Amino acid sequence: MDYVEIARAETARGELVLRERRDEGAPTVLELRANGVFVMDNLETSTEQALAESALAQVADPKAVVVGGLGLGFTMHAVLADHRVEKCAVVEIEQALVDWMRDGTVPHGPALLADERVRVVVADVAVALAEAPRSSYDLILLDVDNGPGYLVHEVNAALYEEPFLRSARDVLRPGGALAIWSAAEAPGLVDLLDRVFDSAEGYAHDVLLQDRAEKYWLYVARVTSEA
Repeated sequence: MDYVEIARAETARGELVLRERRDEGAPTVLELRANGVFVMDNLETSTEQALAESALAQVADPKAVVVGGLGLGFTMHAVLADHRVEKCAVVEIEQALVDWMRDGTVPHGPALLADERVRVVVADVAVALAEAPRSSYDLILLDVDNGPGYLVHEVNAALYEEPFLRSARDVLRPGGALAIWSAAEAPGLVDLLDRVFDSAEGYAHDVLLQDRAEKYWLYVARVTSEA
């Protein structure tokens, strides 16, 4: 298997690399890595699809959605496939990744970002939500890590702590929800979410990753009343 680097950026959080995996007789795969750690590719997108679909099913009327983390755009794409969504704010901390999506370095990027419902905000999602108007969104999907136990950057640990979660609750309307995807069970997260929100639950999801059966978790915290 050969790897060909497509783009690289040095950021305040380390290096961000977009590369292709080329294997004879197989389709070329686009892969995103941060600080040498695999983040995602365009071959296996079932977890992003499951996150979006499962989260959207938790809210009766998800007109306004926040996606924390752009990645290669597949979570956002799945959100936009729901006709109920009228606007989708995507918060991404890495300007380089947004640029690669916009300029076609990520080939499918320009088409996804051309959707008039999309607004990309280049910022730390914690800062963006702290500055957002109260009761302005129906659903927040946190897709910056594979859960609290698999952080892309150590500073992301703050996203699974009470101050950030209270900011998330503040921007949700009654009937809204925060959804967090995790590659492993995180029972402590449910307890914390339950303290901040009106209710919280974890749901196990069976996911097939390249013919491997895996179990992922979706943690959903709901708002039923004004904060």
